Amino acid sequence: MRLKTLLIGAGTAAIMVATSATAQQTWRYAFEEAIDEVQGVFAQQFQDYIEANSDYSVQLFPFGTLGESDDIMEQTQAGILQFVNQSPGFTGALIPEAQVFFVPYLLPQEGEALNEFFRNSVAINEMFPELYAQHGLELLTMYPEGEVVMTTKQPVRSPADLNEQNIRVMTNPLLVESYRAFGAVPTPLPWGEVYGGLQTNMIQGQENPMFFVESTRMYEVTDYITFTGHNNFTTAFMANKDFFDGLSEDDQQLIRDAVEVAFDHILEYQDGLTESALETILESKPEMEVVILSEEERQPFMDAAESVEAEFIRMTGDSGQAILDQMKADRDAVTD
Repeated sequence: MRLKTLLIGAGTAAIMVATSATAQQTWRYAFEEAIDEVQGVFAQQFQDYIEANSDYSVQLFPFGTLGESDDIMEQTQAGILQFVNQSPGFTGALIPEAQVFFVPYLLPQEGEALNEFFRNSVAINEMFPELYAQHGLELLTMYPEGEVVMTTKQPVRSPADLNEQNIRVMTNPLLVESYRAFGAVPTPLPWGEVYGGLQTNMIQGQENPMFFVESTRMYEVTDYITFTGHNNFTTAFMANKDFFDGLSEDDQQLIRDAVEVAFDHILEYQDGLTESALETILESKPEMEVVILSEEERQPFMDAAESVEAEFIRMTGDSGQAILDQMKADRDAVTD
């Protein structure tokens, strides 16, 4: 812990010391994944556009460079970083309404309907920016990262199969409630402890998008991959609001244009990403069993979502109800 604190402190100090005119032209951007994972690909596309169309440069800080998710959020709010990519799961303590993305079976499940939802959602593009602004953040976009799957040591075909199973979840109250409703024992753990926790059987499973299961080699310490269709991992790209508001209109538009290009690219990049990650996993571990739940098997999980919705409303009140209602309307607009 002491070493981690020193490393984070050294990294933060390093990005604060630059005061030259050249350094002022450098924008700093941290995210929660490796440079070759989805957030890293988005970040590089954003960086490329900014640097090709302006005199600014963008310095990228992948996961671990400046600490955990809460560290990079604090640094962005403080103005040390100009940009940050963070899942609403980690932002839930700051913005409770953001936990709506963990209500099971709320989002369109896949394909063009999901992409259109993120492009056109009134909740995402009009309601959430106001909530983020209250915390010093300019919400620039949200985008999906892939269907969430469970990786476990035992097969899962019903909530009963999760009984007494310790399933790692992010430190997010609503995600805890979701897995409790699914019948599991939700176990919040920092990401760095998950692989070891599975090795030692402290936990028996976890959830993540397929590309992340493959890149972090979670399949090495679990035996089953289960597609329940319950969610698609969402992330948000934000700027420090004081920084953004202090830019010229041209520079603000430059950023918006870069976001649009990166957004389009990341949706195209993800086409087939789940399938290719699964193929890689099965090549490496042919004995890994893949379970795709039928509609009938999914129904008990869908029924459990009702209690999670009720808990979300209890946590967030009228503002959460308005967000939830709008999210459903946005979903129906692209699926009906």
